[in-house]
Amino acid sequence: MSLSTIAWPTTSSSATHLLVMLHGWGSNAQDLASLAPALELPNYRYLFPNAPFPHPEAPGGLMWYDLSIQDPDGLAKSRKLLEDWLHSLPEQTGIPLSQTVLGGFSQGGAMTLEVGLQLPVAGLIVLSGYLHGIDPEQDPQSRPPILIIHGRQDPVVPLSAAQMARKALSESSVDYHEYDMAHEVIPEALKTMQEFIQKL
Repeated sequence: MSLSTIAWPTTSSSATHLLVMLHGWGSNAQDLASLAPALELPNYRYLFPNAPFPHPEAPGGLMWYDLSIQDPDGLAKSRKLLEDWLHSLPEQTGIPLSQTVLGGFSQGGAMTLEVGLQLPVAGLIVLSGYLHGIDPEQDPQSRPPILIIHGRQDPVVPLSAAQMARKALSESSVDYHEYDMAHEVIPEALKTMQEFIQKL
């Protein structure tokens, strides 16, 4: 198994940084790829990988693991695939992980934390996501800077999930924002993302 990916721009020799964004449960890479032009990050190339498993109910939809059942095997397989794929990016793109930002929406945000907390990336972005858990042995100061954005009216992933993640990661560098939105990405959230990435 490998991860099929949408790249934007399709060809880029001038990019010095990467932004990798992971879609949510039942969606696909195209969903987040539509946000790329709005971010206006001229030095970045954007990569949007597809999750490896077909969604059981949404035609054309994919998932990192099944949320309708206990699926530790699916999570483990996706974690390994994602880790291997991310470690291959410097050779494929010529851009090191230290100049790569990893982010995701909903289940993709959960996968961002699942994998990214252990990687030497420039930063992590969690949109309407949640935290599976953290390695208690890991030095909190070794984690990348983290941006958490969540909607106060999110009916899918409750706001309390973001607040719990913020608390669990409180010893790390966390930039936390709540907006009056549902399970979505509004223009204000995109602007916050852009500012976070530019500060990195």
